[in-house]
Amino acid sequence: MKVALYARYSSDNQRDASIEDQLRVCRARADREGWAVVDSYSDRAISGASLLRPGVQELIADGLKRRFDLILTESLDRLSRDQEDIAGFYKRMRFAGVSIVTLSEGEVSELHIGLKGTMGALYLKDLADKTRRGLRGRVEDGKSGGGLCYGYDVVRQIESSGEASRGERTVNEAEADIVRRIFMEYLAGKSSRMIAMRLNSEGVPGPQGSEWGPSTIHGNPKRGTGILNNELYVGKLVWNRLRYLKDPNTGKRVSRLNPESDWVFQEVPELRIVDHNLWSLVKQRQSQLALEPGTRPGDNTTLNDRRRPKHLFTGLVKCGCCGGGYSMISKHILGCTNARSKGTCDNRLNIRRDTLEATILNGLDKHLMEPELFKEFCAEFTREVNKARMEARASLNSAEAEIKRIDRELDTLLNLILKGGVADRINEKMMTLEKRKKELSSMLEATEEPPPLLHPSLAKLYHDEIAALHDQLVNVETRGRAAQMLRTLVERIELVPNGEELAIVLRGDLAAILTFACGKKDPAFLHQKIRRPCSKT
Repeated sequence: MKVALYARYSSDNQRDASIEDQLRVCRARADREGWAVVDSYSDRAISGASLLRPGVQELIADGLKRRFDLILTESLDRLSRDQEDIAGFYKRMRFAGVSIVTLSEGEVSELHIGLKGTMGALYLKDLADKTRRGLRGRVEDGKSGGGLCYGYDVVRQIESSGEASRGERTVNEAEADIVRRIFMEYLAGKSSRMIAMRLNSEGVPGPQGSEWGPSTIHGNPKRGTGILNNELYVGKLVWNRLRYLKDPNTGKRVSRLNPESDWVFQEVPELRIVDHNLWSLVKQRQSQLALEPGTRPGDNTTLNDRRRPKHLFTGLVKCGCCGGGYSMISKHILGCTNARSKGTCDNRLNIRRDTLEATILNGLDKHLMEPELFKEFCAEFTREVNKARMEARASLNSAEAEIKRIDRELDTLLNLILKGGVADRINEKMMTLEKRKKELSSMLEATEEPPPLLHPSLAKLYHDEIAALHDQLVNVETRGRAAQMLRTLVERIELVPNGEELAIVLRGDLAAILTFACGKKDPAFLHQKIRRPCSKT
C-alpha cells in the first residue's frame, strides 16, 4: 500500500525538529505495517486553524490524483483544528478513495471527524480566551497589549520571577520628533501624501523601516490606525478596539471594529508624545475633511475617501449666464460645463486657471488695501466692538448692583435676629441670599474686563494680515491651510461674459466684509469687477 506522510507544527511550538520527529515515528509505523512511503508533506510554524497551507494543499492535490492510498499523520489535529476544514478534507479523501490513519486515533472515521473537530475548535477558542485575558491584564497594568508602534522602543528587562517582562515601552525621542512634526505639518495644511513624500525624500525611515505612505499617516480615524489617530501619542492606551477573524474563503486575517463599550482604556502619561491641544486641533481638521459634501455624519467615510480640492478655487467657479460650473476642459483651461457638454448655455468664453487665481488674489490684495476701505472698516468695526463692550459693562454693573442690594438685605435680616425674630425662617432667607451672592461674585471673578476702545491703527494690523494671507496663498509650502481659510469665506466665483472678456465676480463672506466696511449695497470690489482677456471656443 502506498502511503503519504504529513507533519506540522504551529507557531506556538518553535521547534523545527518537531517536523522530523513526527515524520520519524510515522515512518516507523509504516515500516511495521509494510507500507511503502511515496512522499512526505509538511508545514512549518503555521497554525492549524485553516487548510490554506502549502504543504496540506499539495497533499490534497496529490490525493485527488491518487498518488497514494493512505495518509499517515501523528494526530488528526495535525491536519486541521477547524471543524469545517477537517470534515471537508475527510470528504475529499473518501471521494478519492484515500484513507486517513493517525498514530493517536488509528483509522479515521466519521465519528473521529465529529469529536476531534469539535475538540480542536474548542481548544482554539480556549487558547484565544486565555490569551485575551492575559493581554487585558497587561493593559490594565499600563503595558502594551499589542505590537510595537512608531515612536516607542521595547523595554527588555527581567522580572523578579526570572521571566522576561512583556509590554513595557519607552519613548524613542528621535521618532517622537517625527511624530510631532507630522502633526504640526498636517495642522499647517499639508496633506498626508505631501508629508509622506517629504519624509521619504529626506530619507527618514518609516515604521518597521519601510517607506512612508499616505495611509501610514492618515490611517482610519474610527479604527484608530495611522499616526494621526494613535491615542497612545496623547498618553492613552486603547486595547480591544478591533477583533481579528480569518476569512473562511481566503484564510486571510480580517479586522472588525468592536463596540466602543468593549474597548479598554488606560492612562499612560509617561508615554505622551503630543500635547492635547495639538491633538484636538488635528482632530478638528480631520473632521472638516472627513465628509464629502452632502454626506451625513456617521456615514462610512474616511479621510482617504474624500478628494481634497485640487486647486485653490476648485468647485467654486460658476458661469454667470447659466449658473453651471466652470470645469477644466484641458490641463490649464476652464470652460462652462453646460456650454461644452450639454449645449444649454451660449457662454463659450474660457480662461486659464492660473490667470483666474492670480487675478482674484491680486484683486483681493489691491482692493482690501485701499485706504478709504481701511478707514471705513476701522470706524465701523470700532463702533460694533464698543457697542458689545458697553453691553458687557452693563451686565457687570447690574451684577455689582445686585450684590450691594443683597448685602443690605443681609444686614437687615441680621438685625432682625438680634432683635429676637424667628431665627429659622430668617436663616433660610439668609442662606438663599448668600448663595445668590456667591454666584454673582463667581461670575464677576470669571468675567474679564472688556477690551479697551480700538484705535484706528487697526488699519495697519488689517493691512499686515491681508498681506500675510496673500503671501501664504502664493507660497507652495504654506498655501494649504491659507487656501482652506479662504475657501470658507468664498461662496462662489461668477464668470460673466462682457464682450470678448470675462468679468470675475466674487461672492461670499469676503464680499460681506467689504459691504459691511464700505456701507454700500455692492462692495467696491464687486461693483468694479475684474476683466481679463479670455479665449473663445
